[in-house]
Amino acid sequence: MAASTLGSAWGPLRLGLYSLSLCRRRPPRGLWARARRFQGPAGSRRSVAAGSGPGISDTDRYCMDLLRKRDYEGYLCSLLLPAESRSSAFALRAFNVELAQIKDSVSEKTIGLMRMQFWKKTVDDIYSDNPPHQPVAIELWKEKNLDDKAYRNIQELENYAENTQSSLLYLTLEILGIKDLHADHAASHIGKAQGIVTCLRATPYHGARRKVFLPMDICMLHGVSQEDFLRKNQNKNVRDVIYDIASQAHLHLRHARSFHKRVPVKAFPAFLQTVALEDYLKKIQQVDFNIFHPSLQQKNTLLPLSLYIQSWRKRY
Repeated sequence: MAASTLGSAWGPLRLGLYSLSLCRRRPPRGLWARARRFQGPAGSRRSVAAGSGPGISDTDRYCMDLLRKRDYEGYLCSLLLPAESRSSAFALRAFNVELAQIKDSVSEKTIGLMRMQFWKKTVDDIYSDNPPHQPVAIELWKEKNLDDKAYRNIQELENYAENTQSSLLYLTLEILGIKDLHADHAASHIGKAQGIVTCLRATPYHGARRKVFLPMDICMLHGVSQEDFLRKNQNKNVRDVIYDIASQAHLHLRHARSFHKRVPVKAFPAFLQTVALEDYLKKIQQVDFNIFHPSLQQKNTLLPLSLYIQSWRKRY
């Protein structure tokens, strides 16, 4: 089985949230109650940020609601940023969501290009005095991916992730006022891991629409065709493809954590996405890299609490 070699290839997964050290180290009083406030009562639309008072503008609320619906993990991570940086982070991630959903919301490439042009003009208008060269413009690189073609190799997927997910983290670091080379290196690896995991998680969704974006070089290495994924084939070769791709994401997380002692603690909130990434990688290991297993599409109800604990422990 693909998972049988996981220990030697990945080493032990370092979720650490339920380790013995955590059991011996009791969280401060009220932590659990405060963490539960992320979602509020069942059916409630309140959040930690939204519940802070009536001073939130309609535009802030729109960004928060958009994230809550389209990027729940990013929404939770943004809530744990310092209060003075939270609004900017919501706006930045909402912009990323608006761009990311273009491809799935249009049926013709021409319409998608028109929407991309709209966002280009929007950015130009914001900085009409003298537009600076900012990483946010790199988000518009996604225009090149409107052709619905699979990645030729894992490096192409990593480059795409660097130009999108990593750029988002670079901007988040700027929002936090952090300019540090080690933090940038960590952000690069975390962004690449995020891009790879996103590609894996979206495979069932895209497959239902007869699209496959997994790197072709890895598929060819194991003799797997796109049709195998469209038919939801679960044989060993298909799972080996998923294993190889997931292993690359895990490797990037390990590299990011190798900078842990050199990254400013103030940067850690920007990297809390690693909790969700590692949660997914652990779950896909448990189902022996069956990308179509129903459990992989289920929302982790303990994620808000896990994020809060990791934030309290000042880890990423």
